[in-house]
Amino acid sequence: MGKMFDALQKVQREKYVGTEDEVQKSVPDGLILNDKVVSFFAPSSMVTEQFRRLRTLIIKPGVVNTPKIIMVASAMSGEGKSLVAVNLASIIAAELHSHALLVDCDLRNPSLTRWFGLQEKKGLADYLIGEAEVQDLLIKTSIDKLSILSGGSIQENPVELVGSNKMKTLIQDLKSRYEDRYIIIDSSPILATTEPSVLNEIVDGIILVIKSGDTPRETIQQAVRLLNKNKILGVVLNNMQFKTKALFQRYFGTNHQYYDYRYSKMHPELGFWGKLSQKLWSSKK
Repeated sequence: MGKMFDALQKVQREKYVGTEDEVQKSVPDGLILNDKVVSFFAPSSMVTEQFRRLRTLIIKPGVVNTPKIIMVASAMSGEGKSLVAVNLASIIAAELHSHALLVDCDLRNPSLTRWFGLQEKKGLADYLIGEAEVQDLLIKTSIDKLSILSGGSIQENPVELVGSNKMKTLIQDLKSRYEDRYIIIDSSPILATTEPSVLNEIVDGIILVIKSGDTPRETIQQAVRLLNKNKILGVVLNNMQFKTKALFQRYFGTNHQYYDYRYSKMHPELGFWGKLSQKLWSSKK
């Protein structure tokens, strides 16, 4: 997937000690994270910091009524909801040290399932039609405490499956297995499908992802009307474009340190993301 991803994968593997075979065995089911999990591959990058901020704003451990079941949704497809879902789950597992379960509820177009190479495996849909047991479907990732429940095989009646009592019981059961578990649900688009309106009733909170400069205001308003407004935790404005250098610097600084904000009073230096970017840049010269 390009120089950047190859370099990140190499760094990830170097965290393990042992031969290549031992490294593969250390990752359950051979599941290597996709490069879109920037919060794992570049924990001190500017992008990760935004996901960290999102997590801090919506999840407050120990506070009563902190949402444990969160649906990430968007009005239309292609707005970045899956990207937000997977990185939020990664941050919860890696930094809160809490169990995080990422559930691919877009049974029509399970992008998370494809990202992690799970399209050939059984998943949520197979459990809901009675052809699999849930304990056989939860797949661990190379991030401690982060698991995935893939979408599974494509079915003709996704609305009925997602809206079934079996689905409601499953979510509550998964939530109760660990006292510190957070369930992040990646839903299908709100206006294109009915499933988000159904899931809306069984989640604790909703994050609405909007693609900046692409999603019409009326479309967003229409999507909000189909949700329980009291459950909307907030909005993520994705793909923001800064038209001037001055505006970009206002948010992220005036030099290359915005790649990776990490420092030491005794030995100030660029962190991992900055060094990697510097190395890749040098290789192009």
